[in-house]
Amino acid sequence: MICRSDIANLKTDILEKVGQKIIVKGSLGRSKAFEKEATIEKAYPNIFVVRYEENNRNVTYSYTDVLTRTVEVEVFDGEAYSPLIPPPVETKRKKVSLM
Repeated sequence: MICRSDIANLKTDILEKVGQKIIVKGSLGRSKAFEKEATIEKAYPNIFVVRYEENNRNVTYSYTDVLTRTVEVEVFDGEAYSPLIPPPVETKRKKVSLM
């Protein structure tokens, strides 16, 4: 479940990264995916703007797109790309026997 604090933390992270290079990964449906290099242009209260380098086009994404993993964003830190949101940690559930 997404909390308000998660959205607020992501907004702060993205606002600090305005101007940085990123890689945006997402799905186009029917088993088609895309991966493009871009730059974070601006951050607003509900969305952030990304400029794709290959066609110099602006695209907007909402913070919930990133939190729900509809779109994955990796940020370039000067040496390598790292995920903006770490991958989820899978926990194994213990089986409970009902006797």
